[in-house]
Amino acid sequence: MSSIALDDFLKLEGQKVGTSRWFEIDQSRIDNFADVTEDHQFIHVDAKAAEKTPFGTTIAHGFLTLSMLSAMIYDGVPDIEGATMGINYGFDKIRFISPVKSGARVRAHFTLKALRHPKPTEVTNIWDITVEIEGQERPALIAEWIGRQYF
Repeated sequence: MSSIALDDFLKLEGQKVGTSRWFEIDQSRIDNFADVTEDHQFIHVDAKAAEKTPFGTTIAHGFLTLSMLSAMIYDGVPDIEGATMGINYGFDKIRFISPVKSGARVRAHFTLKALRHPKPTEVTNIWDITVEIEGQERPALIAEWIGRQYF
């Protein structure tokens, strides 16, 4: 992704800043996430049992979709020039709207809802995020994510 000067970044408040590329959420990714988190609920990892659910197939963990935001923001939002470190400060809102079926592709849209620049050495940004599922009207999730960059 490209980079942007801090002064220009500060002018983006209230605007859509970027969209990530598409990321495939295949069964291998779902299985690996299940192993890491020790969440092996059948809806995620047992294709035969999942066929009998309303989804008809396995679905990604909501937290897997949420965790993809890290890759998506790196992909879809420019780096702020001069930032030496960024941290995840947390979320004010997360809603899992639609399940992500195994094999689906997702991408995130990032709108810079608000900024706080209390010191010359830090910027706190609040992102409104929608994670889109390719070919579906309803998103996978919406979130309000808070991040902080240090200079």
